[in-house]
Amino acid sequence: MNKTSSVQEFTFDDMKKISRTKMGKSLPIELYRAIRLIGMYQGLPMKGKGTTVTVGRKIGESLPVHSLEELLDLFRDLKIGDPQIVLEEEHKIHVAVKDCFCEGLPEMEGSMVCDLEGAIMEGALNKIIDKRVYVREIKCNVNGDEHCEYEIRF
Repeated sequence: MNKTSSVQEFTFDDMKKISRTKMGKSLPIELYRAIRLIGMYQGLPMKGKGTTVTVGRKIGESLPVHSLEELLDLFRDLKIGDPQIVLEEEHKIHVAVKDCFCEGLPEMEGSMVCDLEGAIMEGALNKIIDKRVYVREIKCNVNGDEHCEYEIRF
């Protein structure tokens, strides 16, 4: 924990401090999916939207990234998915995420389940450019789309 703060908070660097000698540093994607989709999406009011946005932004703000490229690289390193910029305009960027955590789940038309990951992007980008950025999920594997995709507006 951050010992210099009067209020103790975890940092992203703290998350890297793993001392598990038998179980290692990885957890199965089934556990992540269960937390995200059964616990948050199904278990919280409004499919967890308020919680996932708050949590995602806080996580994004804590990430050790200084550019969009570093953020996309970190998404790959953390195995969140394989993000690629597919549209770049003056005030808007679209990022497609292939191999997302939700790939392979049953299709549920009208369902967009990757709002946490979008909020992580939003929190990181707000910190990076020090301006308000809005990120919205516009495509999702669970909805039947070919990949998950986010619209980033500056």
